[in-house]
Amino acid sequence: MSDKSLTQDGQSDNESLEEEIEPKLKYIRLANHLQRILLKDAVSCIAVHPRFICLGSHFGFIYTLDHLGNIVEGKEIRAHTVSVNQISIETSGEFIASCSDDGKIFVHGLYSEDRNDFINVGRIVKAVALDPNFQKSSSGGRFIIGDQNLTLYERTFLGRLKPTVLCESEGLVRSISWGENFVAWSSDIGVRVYDLNARCSLGLIKWESQHGVLVDKFRCNLRWADARTLLIGWVDTVRVCIIRKRNSIELGNRDLPEYLVDPVSTFQTEFYISGIAPLDNQLVLLGFPKEFDSNQKSLRPQLYIVEYRDSDYVDICTDSLSLRGYEEYTVNDYHLEVLIEENRFFIVAPKDVVIASPYDLDDRIQWLIQHGKFEEALNAIAQSSGSRDAQYTVESVGIAYLDHLLAKGLYDPAGKLCLTIFGHKKDVWEEQIFKFATVHQLRSVSQYVPRSAECTLDPHMYEMILYEYLKLDAEGFLKVVKEWKPSLYNTCAVINAVLEHLLICDTSRNVYLEALAILYSYEKKYDKSLSMYLQLKNKGVFNLIQEHNLHGVIHDMIVDLMNLDKDKTMSLLLEKNQIPSEIVIDKLKNNELQLYWYLDAYDKTNSQGQYHGKLVKLYAVYARDKLLPLLRRSDHYPIQEALDICQKQKFYPEMIYLLGRVGDTKEALELITKELKDMQQAIEFCQEHDDPDLWNDLINHSLDKPEFITYLLQHIGTYVDPTALVDKIKMGQQIPGLKNSLVKMLRDYNLQVSVQEGCKKILVSDYFNLHNKLVKSQQKGIGVTDEMVCGACHRLIIVRDLSRITNVVIYNCKHCFHELCINSANTNCGICHPTKKA
Repeated sequence: MSDKSLTQDGQSDNESLEEEIEPKLKYIRLANHLQRILLKDAVSCIAVHPRFICLGSHFGFIYTLDHLGNIVEGKEIRAHTVSVNQISIETSGEFIASCSDDGKIFVHGLYSEDRNDFINVGRIVKAVALDPNFQKSSSGGRFIIGDQNLTLYERTFLGRLKPTVLCESEGLVRSISWGENFVAWSSDIGVRVYDLNARCSLGLIKWESQHGVLVDKFRCNLRWADARTLLIGWVDTVRVCIIRKRNSIELGNRDLPEYLVDPVSTFQTEFYISGIAPLDNQLVLLGFPKEFDSNQKSLRPQLYIVEYRDSDYVDICTDSLSLRGYEEYTVNDYHLEVLIEENRFFIVAPKDVVIASPYDLDDRIQWLIQHGKFEEALNAIAQSSGSRDAQYTVESVGIAYLDHLLAKGLYDPAGKLCLTIFGHKKDVWEEQIFKFATVHQLRSVSQYVPRSAECTLDPHMYEMILYEYLKLDAEGFLKVVKEWKPSLYNTCAVINAVLEHLLICDTSRNVYLEALAILYSYEKKYDKSLSMYLQLKNKGVFNLIQEHNLHGVIHDMIVDLMNLDKDKTMSLLLEKNQIPSEIVIDKLKNNELQLYWYLDAYDKTNSQGQYHGKLVKLYAVYARDKLLPLLRRSDHYPIQEALDICQKQKFYPEMIYLLGRVGDTKEALELITKELKDMQQAIEFCQEHDDPDLWNDLINHSLDKPEFITYLLQHIGTYVDPTALVDKIKMGQQIPGLKNSLVKMLRDYNLQVSVQEGCKKILVSDYFNLHNKLVKSQQKGIGVTDEMVCGACHRLIIVRDLSRITNVVIYNCKHCFHELCINSANTNCGICHPTKKA
């Protein structure tokens, strides 16, 4: 019934092409028997009850219908001769009252005739209202009518109706609304509220001046939102009033009513008001446009939901209503009734009745789906309690959303949606995956398909995804093979598919081969997997070996592994000695550089030195700086072979060390002086071996070299008697710096002599001190205790029996013996010297 709802002829209304705002209300046109009634009559007023609807017609009939538009059998009443002005229904729904311009007031019991009343006042009666508690016997059967006066009728003790004029001389009463203890009515001068308990008026809200507006041309719409809140809509002005108690200050000493009417909001609209009703904290207004169309016909009425402020309002929602014959109607031809407890609104025109009610969750979701707002629909479901039997579920809306995304070609969002919607529902997943397969977009959903222990799909589903990747995305295929557990699918089937694809594909072969290597590893065919990795020169081979402990499989691949990555291979070969070193050396024997890498690393972790002989040869070629340290620290290499290698390469420092080890010190010294010409090293060499003949050789080698003689004169005095050198120097030989060298030599020699004498004094002193200490310690007594036993007979040394007391012999070693238990000729302890026992 809004801009895009059905019009009179059932066609879609396309007046507005703008995107629709989500509606607040849904509309249903009342049909069934009502359609037949409207063919012969027209509606003039309405009253509603949760169980039924009462319609007053222009022919004076009152029709009672259910909420589907079906007439209640036997409840069609001809109450008046002209249009019914107002119908009132009391709370229980057992009695109704009506009035008309024919001056008659009709009170009728729908289920009983005991309290039926018929009054003819002979004047136009525009309004009537039953006491909300009319059905209770204690209420007095009260009702109010409005003509030129406001008159209360109540039943007396004898059952007669007693009229009481509550207000007079204010003009024609045009509408009445009774809410519990308060009655509001409108007249020619304004709206008055009356307290029925106190029987007094609470005040008059006068009409404000409306230029060119006649009071009788606009019906005043009154509605009690609750027991203390009154809604007023007249012409284009809305007032919201509350009934509150006066405080003590307001009362003072004056005789004022206990309650007063307090307007809390007053605002003006851009349309005429045909009806007003509450909706939670908002208002529903039935509006009649002030403008006309090009033919001077009335425009459609509109239903507004507004939020009121002090003197203004905010339009929340506006729906244009396509009511039959709206072009011919005026503002007073429309009526708005409401069932406040149910938030159901009844919009009435002479030839149409429409029921509006707020969208429930299903209605809202349906509208959102129809307008492509699927995410909002899913959020609405998520925010609902979920305790009722809903027409729409997360799953059903999600499937509709999925179909929408696939139709739009939004495959990636569609795939992501599946994870949110389907969770661990295996059957739903398998059903929806085929939709992606149809459009060859399984790749969009691949990362979201369930692969956990809680939910696993049929292997065929995963294989379908893999086959699509295989044909369309090589890199994606490899990624999926790496990420997915092999238990999800049949690896043999996938391997066969890859092999078949390799026969026809021209690109990305290496990618497919790597995936195939992984698949072979899943099948535990590690030899094929390793060979493929090596063929591809892929360093993933090392992870495979480590992960599956394949050290025993790679013996024939060691060289290839070394060529691929030396460091990782070395780490692999040396890891916990998984591969025997003999095998590695045998595999690397034809590749000396790789053998050098391995043995060098092996030597750092194994100190036995079993391969030092090979290392000497390899160090001589690839790492000479490591050769001499190895020769010095190790005894596990053939010295002669090492010497031959060094001689061949003319590695003099290494030769000197080796010659020194084999005892050929003379040749070693000769190399130092002739080849290295390093006197410092020569002196250190002689000092190390401490051989007088070696010192003589060094002196002899230096005699023909004056600079060597100078160096010896300056340094030899610390180690040997320098006279041996001085005696051999030829007379007249030119020696640079001879004087200074001799002075330094004498000083060094004197220092050496003084050091020796000092050491001698210290040794003599220590000797006498230690001798005195020994003598004193041996002169001390030795304690004998009760626990000590004889070293020969093993009985206690000290006894209590005087007849058995004997002398005791105690040695400095603290061992004790009875004198009778040892041989008098033996002066040594029998325990410390058992070989000399008697």
